[in-house]
Amino acid sequence: MKPTSAALISYLNSVRVSADAPLLMADAFTFTLRIGLVLCYTNADVTFVYSGNTFIANSILIDGLKYKAAVGLDVDQQQITIAARASDTVSGGAPFLQALRDGAFDGCEIKRDRVFFADRIGGSVIGGVTLFKGRLGSVDQIGRTGAKLTVNSDLVLLDIDMPRNLYQPTCLHTLYDSGCGLVKNAFGTSGTAGAGSTASVINWSGASLVYRQGSITFTSGANSGVTANVNGVAAGVSLTLGYPLQSPPAPGDAFTVYQGCDHTPGTCQGKFNNLANFRGFPYVPPPQMAI
Repeated sequence: MKPTSAALISYLNSVRVSADAPLLMADAFTFTLRIGLVLCYTNADVTFVYSGNTFIANSILIDGLKYKAAVGLDVDQQQITIAARASDTVSGGAPFLQALRDGAFDGCEIKRDRVFFADRIGGSVIGGVTLFKGRLGSVDQIGRTGAKLTVNSDLVLLDIDMPRNLYQPTCLHTLYDSGCGLVKNAFGTSGTAGAGSTASVINWSGASLVYRQGSITFTSGANSGVTANVNGVAAGVSLTLGYPLQSPPAPGDAFTVYQGCDHTPGTCQGKFNNLANFRGFPYVPPPQMAI
């Protein structure tokens, strides 16, 4: 059973006794990005407010995420189709499909709610029920006007590769995850793109070697919300990205760049003073020396 409000339960029970009673409803899609940004869209013809969020009707179109009930712990995988225009942006920044291509939606939560109305679609909300909630699994196809995504149910969090412990010289943690324990914002620095920046090289006088193997997230301009890896650094000059951005940043575009890690014990101690959380095994002998 799906949890919902008492008002909606009462409304649905009253509708069931009348075969000709109309059901006024619309689907609401919510994207919650890793940076905390929440994007809300609907397949209805009018914009409405539900659960404190405004679901936009004149933006991207979404189809998919069917309701499914089953017994067991199998991960439900569903595909959704998204149609978007170049003018459909992520909070006034990068176009939706560009941000999707550049990884801004990696790991985001996707939810589909069905919302019911008392008088007209987009009018007085009675309540809603969640039909599907999951996480972006993969971007299967992306073009100029549309994309196809695979969404995994939240049970994917239980789908952990075994064995849990792998014996390798470098640290098993992802930098800034719960196992690493470092707070990402504490190792971030704000900056702005300098003149002459390209899609692959960001000119910035604050560039430092500590940002090598780190990441950069743009907070304004055409790439707002887009995150990219920093592969190389010219100290005091520029940051070189692992993959080029779809749109070159304009001078003055703001970003936050985060320090990187090579997952060795020396870097963990010397750079972050975090050796207590290091989860590598640098002294394990190579396989050819095992007896």
